[in-house]
Amino acid sequence: MGRRRGIMSEAFKMELAKELGIYDTVKSEGWGAITTRDAGNLVKRAIQIAEEALAKQNAK
Repeated sequence: MGRRRGIMSEAFKMELAKELGIYDTVKSEGWGAITTRDAGNLVKRAIQIAEEALAKQNAK
């Protein structure tokens, strides 16, 4: 099975990691070192940002 291509860019994920306070862990140990809860929070925040952007776009 081939590796799946991610939807979020690496830069965006790093920005979210900084916002959520897990950047140092990701930078030093990689994405595999974050907790499941942190990963879920990262996805939740990405969804919130996408929903906000969509709402702004639809409001125009």
